[in-house]
Amino acid sequence: MRALLISNPNATSITAAGRDLVAMALASTLDVTLAQTEHRGHAAELAAAARADGTDLVIVHGGDGTVNEVVCGILGREGLPGEAAPAAPESLPAVAVIPGGSANVFARSLAVPRNPEEATVHLTDLLARRSFRTIGLGCADERYFLFNAGMGVDAEVIANMEALRAKGKAATSGRYVRTSIRTFFQAARREPQLTVHLPGEQPGTWQDIDGVHFAFVSNASPWTFLNNRAVVTNPGTDYGTGLGVFASRSMRTIPNLMLVRQMLSARRTKGPTVRHLVRHDDLPELRVTSDVPVAAQVDGDHLGERTEVRFWYSPERIRVVADLPPLPRVR
Repeated sequence: MRALLISNPNATSITAAGRDLVAMALASTLDVTLAQTEHRGHAAELAAAARADGTDLVIVHGGDGTVNEVVCGILGREGLPGEAAPAAPESLPAVAVIPGGSANVFARSLAVPRNPEEATVHLTDLLARRSFRTIGLGCADERYFLFNAGMGVDAEVIANMEALRAKGKAATSGRYVRTSIRTFFQAARREPQLTVHLPGEQPGTWQDIDGVHFAFVSNASPWTFLNNRAVVTNPGTDYGTGLGVFASRSMRTIPNLMLVRQMLSARRTKGPTVRHLVRHDDLPELRVTSDVPVAAQVDGDHLGERTEVRFWYSPERIRVVADLPPLPRVR
């Protein structure tokens, strides 16, 4: 099997020695080529070239942003509105992940061990068993996403974290929590800016929910992680169903402390249920609009400010190496 190992040297937990160990271990069972990213968007360029030359597998040694770039590079613009119909997943390179970032949400949602050496052993075992799964992806306008996207507070937190990283600050869980709290209280002083548009009962109709402060859109559960603690917004959402939406109509402190407690609770079967929350777990599409530009993000990557984003679900879109049961087809 021909494989391309894409490593991001700037990822939080990657070292040169660790990268070389991963590459040598994979070379024992694969015809593997190592490539390091050199700039933003380079992983997408490398992945697109891998598709063009018939590479069987692209292995990402990096964080969630690098994984997103690779998937977008493999798929290009196929399947997006007005673009070419998508290619069959079996005709595209499969994707595997060796964690190298800080959160590693996508890898952990696929039950990949967090330690890179253990993840490498895990990957070689899965490849020996030909354990591939075809998963659906979320889309946010022109961009595919793997596990989550959003507008409002979460995207502002991402933008603030990116600014801190640009200043040389590490993306630790503690810094993420502190940044989230500071951003929340800044946003709490503003009037709600968002309207969430859900599909109506009749085709082509919409249910409009205004007065929304922030909206999270999920393609998987958990939504993210804080160290070993899963943060759950839409437990009924996974890679084989539609999208989940999780939107808040209040920024009051006490109700949102209750909401955070439910998101972090071990009892995740039903998911958060506080009164000011708008939550649906299986939607084919939705839109979020604003009268003024607000921050947007996909898979932890800040997209800049938008006044509208259309989100929709693209089923059975790409193959991943994973030890998961077959996923149900979207209804």
